[in-house]
Amino acid sequence: MVEGGSEEEEAEGERGEMLGAPRHNGFLPGKEAENGGPGGCAAGGAGVRPETRLSRRRLAVLAVFSCYSLVNAFQWIQYSILSNVFVRFYGVSFTEIDWLSMVYMVAYVPLILPATWLLDARGLRLTALLGSGLNALGAWLKCCSLAPGRYALTMAAQAVCAVAQVFILGLPSRIASVWFGPGEVSTACSAAVLGNQLGTAIGFLLPPVLVPNTPDDIDLMAHNISIMFYGTAIVSTLLFFLTGVVFEEKPKYPPSHSQALLQAMPPEDYSYKQSIINLIKNVPFVLLLISYGIMTGTFYSVSTLLNQMIVTHYEGVTMQQNFSGLRALGSITCGEVPSRSGQCSRVLLAAGEFSLGDSHIQTTLIVYILSFVGMVVFTFTLDLGYLIVVFVTGGVLGFFMTGYLPLGFEFAVEITYPESEGTSSGLLNASAQIFGIVFTLAQGKLTTDYSPRAGNIFLCAWLFVGIILTALIKSDLRRHNVNSGIMNVDIKAVPVDNPVERETCTALKIQSDL
Repeated sequence: MVEGGSEEEEAEGERGEMLGAPRHNGFLPGKEAENGGPGGCAAGGAGVRPETRLSRRRLAVLAVFSCYSLVNAFQWIQYSILSNVFVRFYGVSFTEIDWLSMVYMVAYVPLILPATWLLDARGLRLTALLGSGLNALGAWLKCCSLAPGRYALTMAAQAVCAVAQVFILGLPSRIASVWFGPGEVSTACSAAVLGNQLGTAIGFLLPPVLVPNTPDDIDLMAHNISIMFYGTAIVSTLLFFLTGVVFEEKPKYPPSHSQALLQAMPPEDYSYKQSIINLIKNVPFVLLLISYGIMTGTFYSVSTLLNQMIVTHYEGVTMQQNFSGLRALGSITCGEVPSRSGQCSRVLLAAGEFSLGDSHIQTTLIVYILSFVGMVVFTFTLDLGYLIVVFVTGGVLGFFMTGYLPLGFEFAVEITYPESEGTSSGLLNASAQIFGIVFTLAQGKLTTDYSPRAGNIFLCAWLFVGIILTALIKSDLRRHNVNSGIMNVDIKAVPVDNPVERETCTALKIQSDL
């Protein structure tokens, strides 16, 4: 069992105050607290900035989450990549097999608000257990569908995995914020998102190896499918138990000053309904919500229909291996940019060097523009007859599209602080699912009735709209400013209700500066 007590955290305790910015007057930089002391008694009566430490457990939490998120993404794509196999095995149409992928998007939209409420009300550990537990349950139910004619059962099992996804996709930014320090948070979020993308990549690569197409031998086909299903079930069950062992609600000490401020808030001051209202009234977040939905919806649509587009021009050839491998690399690389750039730094991106006064917004916009350019190039080189060109352009497109995902998560947390990371991430993912459903249906219709180019041009037009919306976003990196001692959120000292405590201390109330 991973120890999360003071023993392991004392080992890194000497790094405590080094994680944050230089000391200020307690929780109110630049001001003297009203009780007469140089910093008052915020955070439990201490007259100094609260102690921050890194726990070794954070790496185990991140690793376990990334692994069960990987398995969930693997289960999402395993049917689509073997569509011809499952059409033959279950005796259904290609459209019905496509719905085994679409159910992930459909389930997310109505369930995201209850899931984010649960994350805020009951915490990180319970949400993680639900995600990993439902993931394992769905995997075992699939093992019961290993016979022709059991399509309904495999759909039900996939629906359970889709519900598990609701408790998974919103956690990367929450885990990064709660467990990692200011210098690690972007990289941690990127690594958490990377797990999901690696799952999709493995879902493209491994199933065709495990389940070759044997249309004339259904028994052999069932045997091969059973190897994939039972292997997935065993791994997901192991990860469920590891989640129970490793995950805790939060570390003993906050990893950053921004987390210390949030933990100092009385629970009764938080309202989930008010948090949703604050996010909806936050214009930069609404613009990001739409632009993120467009980008990620395009990514979902291209992933779902990629095989159909390639087969149209190159019969018998697939390119998912190249596409998915580079997009996983893009996730961790683009996540490193805001993490390591800091303020007024220089970032080497692609072939050019950009001077970034504000790394998050400019990096986000640059990646968005490069994704648009990649989509345009992919669209007009798809039918040239040179497969190597398609591999390269598809790989570049996947690199930048997937690299945008952790950037969007982290940017949302920055501009909405101190609102819940789970709520902002959940709304971003809901937008992505809605756009993904619409784009997949629309692009599929255009591809079938006209050509893959028509469907891709449709997506290019929407990506151009997304660039405009991203350029309009006002960058206000609230969490970063709090950690740096630059207060860009409204943190007010208000007297507590107890008249005795009022004489000796002030309580913190944190509100969004909308």
